[in-house]
Amino acid sequence: MGRRRNRPVLPEAQGALDALKYEVAQELGLTGGGGEEEFRQNLERRKFEVAQELGLADKIATVGWPNMTSRECGMIGGRLGGHLGGQMVRRMIQFAEAHMR
Repeated sequence: MGRRRNRPVLPEAQGALDALKYEVAQELGLTGGGGEEEFRQNLERRKFEVAQELGLADKIATVGWPNMTSRECGMIGGRLGGHLGGQMVRRMIQFAEAHMR
C-alpha cells in the first residue's frame, strides 16, 4: 500500500484550516482560554492520550499519524469530543454554498 498523507489539497490552505479549527473550537468551548499555539499543543497532547487509552499509541509511534486508518483516527476524534471536525465540515459547506450563488 502506498504512503498516505493527511494534508490539504492546496498547502497554502493550511493556515486558513488551522484558523477555522481554532475558531470553531472557541465556539465549542474547547480552547481553554489559551491562544492558538497553546490550543494546538493541548490538542496534540490530548490526541495522544486518547490513542494510548485505545491501545493505538504504539502504532502511531511506529507508522505515524499520516498512516493511521480513517477508522482509527475517527475513534480518537470521537473520544475528543467529536464535534470539532463535524462543525468544521458544516462551516466549509456553508461557505461553499454561499459563494456558489
